[in-house]
Amino acid sequence: MDPDTPPGSAGPAQIAAAFAVHVFTACGAGCALLALIAAVNSDWPIMFAWLGAALCIDGVDGTFARRLQVAKLLPRWSGDILDLVVDILNYVFVPAYALAASGLLPGPAAIALAILIVVTGALYFADRLMKTSDYYFRGFPALWNVAAFYLFILKLDPWVGAATITALAALTFVPFHVVHPVRISHLRGITTAALVVWALLAIVAIAENLNPPVWIGAALCLLAVYFVAVGFIRRHHP
Repeated sequence: MDPDTPPGSAGPAQIAAAFAVHVFTACGAGCALLALIAAVNSDWPIMFAWLGAALCIDGVDGTFARRLQVAKLLPRWSGDILDLVVDILNYVFVPAYALAASGLLPGPAAIALAILIVVTGALYFADRLMKTSDYYFRGFPALWNVAAFYLFILKLDPWVGAATITALAALTFVPFHVVHPVRISHLRGITTAALVVWALLAIVAIAENLNPPVWIGAALCLLAVYFVAVGFIRRHHP
């Protein structure tokens, strides 16, 4: 598509392709519903499989949207708002329910911690400065789906899990930088490779009913350290 094509001159096929991207993004909400149903049934591996599918959609839909000029051709629909709606379901709401219902947290505090997750997550997604100009996140980026995945894998003492959630909720408002593994340019090759390895290991962990061999859990933790460390060696941008 010609990048200078005005909206009025776009053909039906271009409009349909652009709207299909919105539908694709909205399918992430369907993944969230299926993940929630699995969580209600305590089918945690299936829940994480659906959350993983939503993560894949979120990772590629922006590329499709930019390539097909969705914002220009369909100004009536906001892809940014749609993305935030879908993300808060998959990244915040479903994981919060799962952690409250899983037994991984202390019984007296589980619901309070889940409320802490959804409140801080909602505030984070409303922050207009949540991303830097070079696509790093400011503060813990409400990746509660990933945090929950690690808690299910590691099976920490419930009070350690509670302390971890409390710390991450506080870090939501601390202005350190967290890498966006799909869109960054600095260390793109290494980060992309790390992301692929992480995804493969996560799939194995889910297939192992969230009880993977120790080396897989250790490798997932090391990769998490890498993704956090990249933010601290970030080149200066506003």
